[in-house]
Amino acid sequence: MGHLLGLGWIFLLMAAGTIEAQKKPSINISTKCLGNIMRVDVGPLGGTLLDVAVIINNTGVALTPSIAAQCGFSMKSDPSGNALIYVSLQNCFAQNAEDELFTTALQLRLHGSQFGQDEVYRVVETCQYDVWASREVICDYNYMEVSVRRAAPDDFPLPGHSVSSSKPLNSRRAAEKPPMDTGFRATTVVFFTAEGEKPMTVTDAQKSGYGIGNTPTRLVLRSPMMAPETYTQKVAGVPMRVFKTSTIFEKKWLATQVDAAAACPLHEGSVFFTQSTITWYLPRQIDPMISSGQFNLLEVHFGINGQRLDAAEMQARDYSISLDDFYVITELPIGGVGGYYKSHIQDDLYYVSYMIEPMIELLWTEDSSHEQTRYKVFFHIATHLIPRPLELIDNTVPGEDMFKMTLGHFAPDVVLMNITFPTGVLSMQDCSARGFNILEHLSPNSSMKVFTLQVPFADPAILKQAGNGVTVYSLHLTFGLMLVDELVFFSYAASLEAVVKDLVPPSVSSGCDNSNFYVLVKYGTQGFNFQTMVGKRFMTPSLAQHYNYMENGTHFSFVVPFSSPDVAVEAIESSSIRSRLDVTLNNPETNAQIKEFSVACSFPSTITECFPNGTMTALALKLESVPSLNPSKLTLEDPSCGPVHSNDRYAFFVFTVNSCGTKRKFMSNAMLYENEISLPDEVLTKKSQTSEEPEYHLKVSCVYDINTSQAVAFNTRPRRSEPYAENSKGQLQVVMHLALDDSYSKLQNFEDYPIAKYLQQPLYFEVELLKSANPLVSLELENCWATQQEDRTSQPRWNLIINGCPNPVDPYQVVYHPVWADARVRYPSHFKRFEVQMFAFADGKDDLSTKLFVHCDVVICDTKNPIDGVCGQQCPNTEQRTKG
Repeated sequence: MGHLLGLGWIFLLMAAGTIEAQKKPSINISTKCLGNIMRVDVGPLGGTLLDVAVIINNTGVALTPSIAAQCGFSMKSDPSGNALIYVSLQNCFAQNAEDELFTTALQLRLHGSQFGQDEVYRVVETCQYDVWASREVICDYNYMEVSVRRAAPDDFPLPGHSVSSSKPLNSRRAAEKPPMDTGFRATTVVFFTAEGEKPMTVTDAQKSGYGIGNTPTRLVLRSPMMAPETYTQKVAGVPMRVFKTSTIFEKKWLATQVDAAAACPLHEGSVFFTQSTITWYLPRQIDPMISSGQFNLLEVHFGINGQRLDAAEMQARDYSISLDDFYVITELPIGGVGGYYKSHIQDDLYYVSYMIEPMIELLWTEDSSHEQTRYKVFFHIATHLIPRPLELIDNTVPGEDMFKMTLGHFAPDVVLMNITFPTGVLSMQDCSARGFNILEHLSPNSSMKVFTLQVPFADPAILKQAGNGVTVYSLHLTFGLMLVDELVFFSYAASLEAVVKDLVPPSVSSGCDNSNFYVLVKYGTQGFNFQTMVGKRFMTPSLAQHYNYMENGTHFSFVVPFSSPDVAVEAIESSSIRSRLDVTLNNPETNAQIKEFSVACSFPSTITECFPNGTMTALALKLESVPSLNPSKLTLEDPSCGPVHSNDRYAFFVFTVNSCGTKRKFMSNAMLYENEISLPDEVLTKKSQTSEEPEYHLKVSCVYDINTSQAVAFNTRPRRSEPYAENSKGQLQVVMHLALDDSYSKLQNFEDYPIAKYLQQPLYFEVELLKSANPLVSLELENCWATQQEDRTSQPRWNLIINGCPNPVDPYQVVYHPVWADARVRYPSHFKRFEVQMFAFADGKDDLSTKLFVHCDVVICDTKNPIDGVCGQQCPNTEQRTKG
């Protein structure tokens, strides 16, 4: 049995629903009955080999090309790699039931696949066709077939009369007679050739490759397209191959003859091409098949691959068919639906030709009789070779760290076999295992295809050369390709290069002064996308404004006060605080860290102050090493001595040297007073059960000179006989400012008022007691409120602070800020700082587009002997919010 790869000469007989195999078919098999032919679709075949045999009495007969042409078989292919088998219903092997039902059985064997064993299928199909015309002609690319109705014996010559092959039988009269009875046997076929008549016995004609069939009602003759007894004749300028015979039937004392003729168009002279269109001319009146009388064309049908198309389908595919006085004219777009491209290699260059197989069916009559001829042409059209220079499109984006390329365009019959790199030859499986992404794509609006390949820069096959701030990546490769049908190999060599700027990641640097961290972030190479975290918070627009954020094209900067809550306190030293600022740059998509930066500085700060009257103040800051510490729980050596102010970041203590467990030591010229701030024992006991954090201990001390001489000036006054007290008057001044931010390092200038602010923008107020050098007095806020008029008693009125505490019904309550001693603040107890969100206290109920005035009532308290009211009270934690 002969075979070819993929789309070679294959034949199989199969029936929808009647497919016998040992396992499920690995390919699709289907059949269609299309008038007087049957079509079998098999595939896609890929690289599988097919052997086909016809089944006769459970015996397989291999279908060779010569048997196919003699018996009514042909094979084509479609763009998807399917085999299309066309079978004449009246083929040599068909089982014929009353010229109405035709059954054919074939055996299909798939083999040659590298992935599995042979597969064998036995398929049977039955087609019904009972609308036979008087004459039916099939023109395929490898054979011509004519089927005519046999005449009745009344038209046969009388016994003893000779039969002249040069005098054709009146076909019209023969068509009107009943069928010939079974006593007649075909004995001789007379061929009408270009040289004249050539008689041949039926046996010799069959040996010469002609097919002769004698069914109950019809005579079937079949000839290979270019058989010696056929000839070429031009009809309306179109060359046609003509097959013309007269078959003699004999019976005892009787003889008769049946004439039959077929004419099929040849490709040369009937098809014309432009750059985009195929035009096919088929003669409207085919003279070699018309004996005499008036010609009447009844029907014209068009189809593709043996299947008729209606007008809507033809319009959708941009097909057109028209008639003039001489021709049936068909126009088809090159590259359109229904056809396919086939590959060719010539002189190492790539070409394609466009293939399509249109079908035309004609139905006509001669004279006014009812004798009809149905004429069906399967016309295989192939364009001239079209050059298609291969093109490699470099789609590489250097920032993606891989080469991306597209190679095309190819017809569907091309497969990519391997790729040669400088490191060796890799098959497609090897490439996939190595991490190369290889895909095959159909081009948009085309049956051509392309191959795409991706190779990472990190692969050993890539050459790398670095220098001058860039890295050059080079890839040299050769694609190994093959034409599936013809087993022809060819190749395409290519080189790609990508220049990548060396990536410079963003960087962070910082410096400090006595009160702030100064941070500079450089963007680095363009394309890095990152988010900035300060401490544990993202740099939001609000936080950026708070930290005086400034930006230009290459970097941005911001300033963080050392007292900010985003700063971690590492250690408390005698005259300074060591603090650390963490800045992290994160990838917003993966949340991976791009850069992590920390800077630690010691900021001058007076933790302990010693006053001449024996009063001591101490500031205990929460350390990073003790994250769970609650500063409000800290005490001095005497557990009853707690802080006078505290929040979640610090505790502030005021005490005298002879209280709260303060110890004293005599030194040569001074007196040392010491105390320690820590957690009381009961708190430590509970904490040790849940945490292994270190304990908090902060020693505070004051040294007083004891041998220092002081000069005192005094004046005498007259002695009185009894003591007396003299009343005196003084004036304490209180002033309120707006600060630029919560560092309170810069205040608004008086000439800047009134100041424009937007909804919920923070306002930072500072109230200061002036002209007082007494550390034992403190300034306390009793009530603060806002009005629209300068008159403090005007309405409406919005309460901000009531009896020293934030207004409990305000959803955006006042936030207190701690006050630490610095160059501007000598006595922290003489200051109060708080933050209000602009207009938030009004809750949008009134029109606040006009000016606002903020008023405060203050109380001056004695820290040593606080009295009831504002001086001695503590606001509940749920009401008073303090911001460190």
